[in-house]
Amino acid sequence: MRLLEAARAAWNAIRAHLLRAALTVLGMVIGVAAVIVVVAVLQGFAHTITSQFKSLGSNGLIIVPYETRRAALAGRQARLTPGDLIAIRQQVRGIEDVVPMLPMARFGGTVRYDNRSTASSITATTPAFARGGVQYPAQGRFIVPGDDATRRPVAVIGDAVIKNLSLPAHPEGHYIQMFGTWFKVVGVLNKLGTLLGVLNQDNQIYIPFETGVSLSGRSTPPEIVIQLQVARAREIDSIKSRITRVLRQRHHLQAAQQDDFKIQSSGQLIKALTKVFDIITLVVAGIVGIALLVGGVGIMNVLLVSVTERTREIGVLKSLGATRGDILLQFILEAVLLSILGALIGLSLGWGLSALVAHLVPPLAAARVPGWLVALALGFTAIVGLIFGIAPAAKAAALDPIDALRYE
Repeated sequence: MRLLEAARAAWNAIRAHLLRAALTVLGMVIGVAAVIVVVAVLQGFAHTITSQFKSLGSNGLIIVPYETRRAALAGRQARLTPGDLIAIRQQVRGIEDVVPMLPMARFGGTVRYDNRSTASSITATTPAFARGGVQYPAQGRFIVPGDDATRRPVAVIGDAVIKNLSLPAHPEGHYIQMFGTWFKVVGVLNKLGTLLGVLNQDNQIYIPFETGVSLSGRSTPPEIVIQLQVARAREIDSIKSRITRVLRQRHHLQAAQQDDFKIQSSGQLIKALTKVFDIITLVVAGIVGIALLVGGVGIMNVLLVSVTERTREIGVLKSLGATRGDILLQFILEAVLLSILGALIGLSLGWGLSALVAHLVPPLAAARVPGWLVALALGFTAIVGLIFGIAPAAKAAALDPIDALRYE
């Protein structure tokens, strides 16, 4: 009952000075709203990115050339060749598809149709690429073995290419020009949207692998990227170890030498990105937490002034029988209530701003306010109010009732 009476008295004191209370909690409101918006946006961004990487497939692996800076300065050049692909296919069990990918950017990426042109990501690959389930023809067909065997100039294009070149909605049978050669469009890829909010995954063009090799005009084996699918997801780690042994042997690497390739999986990328976003979230939350502490200092200062203004009131309460503990409890509860009130207003404001950002920025459509953040904001602000309310409460409780009644 004593606690209830103290809470009622604290609430009545807040209501009696609404403008002062509003200015007191302003720091809390801004701090909580800021942390809500920032964390919600980061969570939404992380969710969008990880969901897009999950679309790569849980069983997928990508092998890319990689050279350390020291090795590069020494003149070494990391390369993956079709011979590496054949060795992996023959010597590593548990793999369903091994797909070569030859990026054609070094040979030019301009695509023309009529009097229009655009820059696209062009990759030479094999029919097995479409079996991975990530990109496949939504219209027409993908590359077939006959295209690869006879080096046909055919292309499967993304939706963004159609828009950039003003091609018909069904462009199959139309011809586009790349590398000085006319390519017949035989299919349109499924839509994937943007990756990281920047990379347009629909601005892709795929041509037969052997066609790309012939266009490169090199007498040496082309430098490729290898993509593969593992039959069983639980065997990914063991298969990566086997691939590493095969490639190190083929590249004649000594025991002391580092790998000149990297084997990446979507799971690894997701874990790395999640860790980065968690760290960023903690850092930002810590910075905004400092702002909340500043808001707590503001509450303490206003309550200290309030104690001076309410000296006679405190004297009257003590003369009517209020104990030191009653006065202490009332002022501490007043500080805590102010903090929680600021947190609730900040939560509402932050929630609204997060929803607005999610609506206006498509890559952040998954922005959300996690439940743990709401509980943390309320708990932290209550603790801040409690800590910074002790000094004013102690000052009020220490007043002598006779001196307080005489105060003008």
